[in-house]
Amino acid sequence: MCASLHRTARSIFTHFLSPRHRYSCSSTPFHLIYSKPIIQFTKKMSISALSATEAAKLIETSKRLAAFQAVKDYLLPIYTHIGIGSGSTVVYVVEAIAALGPSVTSGMTFYPTGAQSEELIEAAGLNLQYINKLPPNKFLDVAFDGADEVDGELNLIKGGGACLWQEKIVATAAKQFVCVADFRKLSERLGTSWTKGIPIEVLPMAAPRVLGELKAMGSLEPKIRPGLPGKAGAIVTDNGLWIIDAPFKPLRLNGEESKEGEWKVDELADRLIKIPGIAEIGLFYGKNGLQAQGGGAQKPIAAYFGMADGSVEVKKA
Repeated sequence: MCASLHRTARSIFTHFLSPRHRYSCSSTPFHLIYSKPIIQFTKKMSISALSATEAAKLIETSKRLAAFQAVKDYLLPIYTHIGIGSGSTVVYVVEAIAALGPSVTSGMTFYPTGAQSEELIEAAGLNLQYINKLPPNKFLDVAFDGADEVDGELNLIKGGGACLWQEKIVATAAKQFVCVADFRKLSERLGTSWTKGIPIEVLPMAAPRVLGELKAMGSLEPKIRPGLPGKAGAIVTDNGLWIIDAPFKPLRLNGEESKEGEWKVDELADRLIKIPGIAEIGLFYGKNGLQAQGGGAQKPIAAYFGMADGSVEVKKA
């Protein structure tokens, strides 16, 4: 559940804001911090060859690199309404924002997607507000969030932390949605590296019938996500609903030849959201903020990936 991440995220965030790690305005510019990876990783190496500790450090460093660069590029001082997503990468997004200092952030208001990002915003001393308080005729200037997987067209799978409905609400309320991730999340097709399945938020009473529909559509062993080890039974979202994880064969991109048993991203998303009992799906697809002027877009206008070699790769719409 999304809320289950907030204690761990807060401890990580507090660690990086401790005096030992705190950014100083007189030091190296914040977007250059950790410009080199902790581990000197080369293209000839495989992350599987690293120890668990080394691999974890490399991944966290790559997340931080991407977050700091994305904030540098897309958080303009004139912005006043900013969306903050959920997940481990967002810890570093908030860290990068806080590093700008009150002279920049005091005029900004930050809108979380769940309990984790709410606590991160408060711990950083940033101005907190909720998306239901944003007037209907207003839009967020920008929203930052992570992803479980990103394909070649910047379609996303999100919902690994069970916050997908709130994340989609905040993303579509923004003029610009910027995705921040590490190198493991970049795939040519959705469902290639993220094999746990597309997260689907569902009404509990409808879950058995939804499972049957998913199987009929070709989903490979869809399952209700368990709450274990912290909770017996199904995981419960911040909305009081359940999550079904529905694996499918890797999803086709636009223009690719159709193959038996494969769905195109837009086609599958349209079919899933029409199943009675499904509240929201973890496919972020369709238009981006450049195509849907004034909000309503699910896809990011840019995706930042911290790479294993210490660089940041940017994919733009």
